[in-house]
Amino acid sequence: MSKRIQKVSYTLDSIGVKHLIPIEIKAILRAADELINCGGRSMLAKILKGSKDKKLLEHGLENCPSFGFYNTFSLPEITKRIDWMIVNDYLVIEYSGRLPLLVFSHKGWEIERETLLEELFTKLRQLSAGSDFGFVQELKDMNRVVIMNLIEKIKETNDPVFIPILQAWQLTDYKKVVAELQIAVDHLMRFKE
Repeated sequence: MSKRIQKVSYTLDSIGVKHLIPIEIKAILRAADELINCGGRSMLAKILKGSKDKKLLEHGLENCPSFGFYNTFSLPEITKRIDWMIVNDYLVIEYSGRLPLLVFSHKGWEIERETLLEELFTKLRQLSAGSDFGFVQELKDMNRVVIMNLIEKIKETNDPVFIPILQAWQLTDYKKVVAELQIAVDHLMRFKE
């Protein structure tokens, strides 16, 4: 006879939160991205609060761009906003064994994908002015849709300043991405003086 797993229960409470403005929605989704399929509402609230929780710091979550976004709010106030995001289908809770974990809804992922794309594009633009391109190694295992959209966005700039960083990136990624990077390099070369 197998033992039945006792799932950790939760209750959503978004009472008092009528709506969130787009910057709040993006900040919550950006922080949630750090926890998708491995964390829940409590950890997300701690990231948004800017908590110095030991577990949070062990995982480097203080480096999340949304860390401390709601630093003047209490954890219950932040959790109500997270619950609003769940009730309004930006985030979903799915169980992994006995634990309720956060995942993106389709609507939430659409917003987060664009936020992440802009964040990465801005980072690469900043790095293109220098010569330290080590950051591109972090792109290797990122979501392929985001990566392909990023390459296309760089290509559409027609700005050859991106060529060195794209070439450095080619040395670190998978074959399919390398091929797309080469197409972008070839395209940008046409705009070199």
